[in-house]
This record gives sequence, C-alpha cells and structure tokens, in this order.
Amino acid sequence: MQAPGFTLKGVDGKMHSLSEYKGKSTLVIFMCNHCPFVKARINEIVELQSKFKPSELQIIGINSNDPNYQDEGFDNMVKFAKEYRVNFPYLIDDSQDVARAYGAVCTPDPFLLDASGKLVFHGRINDAMEPEAKPKVPVMENNVRALLAGKKIEKDFDPSIGCSIKWKS
Repeated sequence: MQAPGFTLKGVDGKMHSLSEYKGKSTLVIFMCNHCPFVKARINEIVELQSKFKPSELQIIGINSNDPNYQDEGFDNMVKFAKEYRVNFPYLIDDSQDVARAYGAVCTPDPFLLDASGKLVFHGRINDAMEPEAKPKVPVMENNVRALLAGKKIEKDFDPSIGCSIKWKS
C-alpha cells in the first residue's frame, strides 16, 4: 500500500505535508492526548526519534480524535507536546479523513513507510501489551533498523493495542 498523502496543521502552527519528508523511513503514528496507552509509550516514541537522524527516520504524530472529546483538541495537543517534549511534528486531523484513509483504528496506531512512501510495517512500538507493562522487545526500532539496513521486515502487520479512535458521531 502506498501511504495516502496529507497536509495538516501542527502544534507549531505550521502546515505539514507527508510529501515534504524525504528520509529513508517515515513513521506515521495515530495518537492522542488522553489515552493511557499513548501516555505509556510517548517517552519511548520520543526516544525512538532521538536515536535516528531525520534523514533516516522521521516520526509524524497525528491526532484524529474528535476534537470535542475530553482532553483532545488542538490546545490540549499543544500542552501535551510541551509536557512530553515531543520532538516530531504532532498534527491535527480534525476531519478524521487521514485516519480513515490509513485505516487507523486505535491510539497509538503506527504505520512505518519506506523511502518511496510504501507501507512496510503496520504495528506496535514494542511488545508491552498493557500501559504499565515494561517493554522487552523494541519492535519498531528493530524494524526501522532492518529497513535502513536493506533487510526484510519479518512481519508486515503486528496489531497495536490502545484506545479506539474517538470518531465524531
């Protein structure tokens, strides 16, 4: 699957398009502000971005939750990004069109793309299945390293676990 393009507003007030990121890999993560699974993994996601140069891996966070849902919406995204020192673009998908185009269902829901924008892995950040669990296997980091080394990723789908996306009624 070729990743659907998008142009969305980031917490920095600027518009960001998928097409402007030309690195060897891009990780699009559907995430939000209130979900305990996102809060449990956000430091690992920030750490993952800091392990790679943007030319090797660029993470893009997208919030597709109903902006009227408790603790969601743009202002809360700005607070969340500051609180967790988010070091990658965090964008709002208030139409929810991007989440639908990707088939995202939960938060976090990560999609790893290769240099050509093709989906190579849809799945979890690590092996921790509950927010309080301590991860032992850095699934996404291993897959990014395999992709950068030109190796095949063993599984292209390993479902993420999290809160459901809060769709507008």
